[in-house]
Amino acid sequence: MRDDADHGPAGARIAGDATAADLESLRKHSSVYVYEAPVRIWHWVNAACIMVLIFTGWFIGSPPPSMQIAEATHQFVFGYIRFAHFAAGQILAIGFLGRIYWAFVGNHHARQLFVLPVWSAHWWKEILFELRWYLFLEREPKKYVGHNPLAQTAMFFFMTLGLSFMIVTGFALYSEGLGQGSWMSFFFGWVLTWGGNSQIIHSLHHLGMWAIVVFMIIHIYAAIREDIMSRQSMVSTMISGTRTFKDDRRG
Repeated sequence: MRDDADHGPAGARIAGDATAADLESLRKHSSVYVYEAPVRIWHWVNAACIMVLIFTGWFIGSPPPSMQIAEATHQFVFGYIRFAHFAAGQILAIGFLGRIYWAFVGNHHARQLFVLPVWSAHWWKEILFELRWYLFLEREPKKYVGHNPLAQTAMFFFMTLGLSFMIVTGFALYSEGLGQGSWMSFFFGWVLTWGGNSQIIHSLHHLGMWAIVVFMIIHIYAAIREDIMSRQSMVSTMISGTRTFKDDRRG
């Protein structure tokens, strides 16, 4: 244990086993506050709802065998599965509306999920760069405070458009059970006729679930990969809201 103490970049006293190399590393770190609390809360609530919807949706599409554990009037297994699915879907829909609202009142990064700057030639060049980076064809990554252009595009198609599709088709299927004349049938019943019949909408809704599963796998892989290889925080950023850059490259 060292008796003396050094001072870090902000005047903080660094003691213990800190070496000169440790202090130099501290001087290279910089952080930017990116994601506000409502965005982070929505992210994790949204993730929890999607997980519930995936598992319960699987059982709704492929029901489990009847459980002969009691009289039919005393067991409600499939009913609980459907209730969990519907409840998670409604929470997800309300959260999505709140997320749209925050895109208007939040900071610049809160709007990235909803707007793609397709008119910018520079943005397209950075998409091509990110494709090469993810394919291990670039040696050094670029630094982004918010989403990089490729991640922004994926989020727009799989989250903004994907969730909108799943919410609309999900409420349409729910309205079928409520029957014609219900308020939900009034707002979403047209989807069933647009699709031809409810079975087609069921199939599209089910395929949408698998698209989101694939997106989640890629999203988790990319976040962990970037956290390690791009030398900037990813996973912890969606907890603290702060993006930390772990070197002094200009990016």
